Amino acid sequence: MNKEYVLSRIREVGIVPVVRASSADEAFEAIEAIKAGGIPILEITMTVPRALSVLERVRASYGDDVIVGAGTVLDAETARACILAGAQFIVSPALNLDTISCCHRYSIAVMPGALTPTEVVQAWTAGADFVKVFPAGAMGGANYIKSLKAPLPQIELVPTGGVSLKTAADFIRAGASALGVGADLVDTKALGEGRADLITERARQFVEIVRTARA
Repeated sequence: MNKEYVLSRIREVGIVPVVRASSADEAFEAIEAIKAGGIPILEITMTVPRALSVLERVRASYGDDVIVGAGTVLDAETARACILAGAQFIVSPALNLDTISCCHRYSIAVMPGALTPTEVVQAWTAGADFVKVFPAGAMGGANYIKSLKAPLPQIELVPTGGVSLKTAADFIRAGASALGVGADLVDTKALGEGRADLITERARQFVEIVRTARA
């Protein structure tokens, strides 16, 4: 599965679930629920205990049925460790040029974080495949994405932070290439209550919202 295929699938699906959990087992339970809801893209954050082993387990369990990436990657050293563990894309909340260079070296898709127009352009110029706009909700949500896309239509933006069932359609219509979705989808409280089915249902809803908004 090469980089271009990974990028095309992220664009096609339009949803990147951000998996944060208190344990590796809880993370995998969330992953199974998300996949059951029709989203074959997963971002395992480095805040998950034993995150690298979770990456390895996902690749071993699902193979090419899912595309799995690593999130909250803050430096090139961590990016390399994630890639060796099987990550097919790398996501960061901030812009680190060495991380982008590392991903290029291994032909891995990279999605650095940026917020201001200057940071967004710097990330894109450095070779970002997508630019994660974070925290998008705190900057005005979909209206901010629309404002960025007006002078920068060539840059593929993935808003994260503030993306919910209520706001997802607005972000897509504003020009987002995909959506980074965290707690509104990966509900750890629901997992704790044994209600993984709620995550599966929300995943289905997000898929439908993206499809309808694009149509």
